[in-house]
Amino acid sequence: MRYPVVIHKDRKSDYGVTVPDLPGCFSAGSTMDEALNMAREAIELHLEGLIEEELPIPDGSPIERHKRNPDYKGGVWAVVEVETSDLSTPAKRVNITLPRRVLDSIDHFAASNGETRSGLLAKAATNYIASRREKRRRPA
Repeated sequence: MRYPVVIHKDRKSDYGVTVPDLPGCFSAGSTMDEALNMAREAIELHLEGLIEEELPIPDGSPIERHKRNPDYKGGVWAVVEVETSDLSTPAKRVNITLPRRVLDSIDHFAASNGETRSGLLAKAATNYIASRREKRRRPA
């Protein structure tokens, strides 16, 4: 999964990194490379927290969606890629049966979005479960 990040640098500070699609997720580093590596780690930890709380994992938005936000004015934009299937708990191999056309659609969508089949299915299931739980929590 790819997340846009915005990097700010003041004269006497490290590079600060904010992840607009993950409120509260930020990091820093003394060099640009270190800041981006630390951002990847911060995103992974943030997503693991969402998984543990059984909350949906937000998709990364296009950078253009955030550029108009005055909080990010003057920042440098980059994209950080995270493999969501490697997060949190150890993976467990399962055997499932799907219609060929569904599997083909999953594989095509995953490949065209820089994801793996397992990562896409895990994210889809997590988001589906979280949305159903949220609907049950809402008062009628």
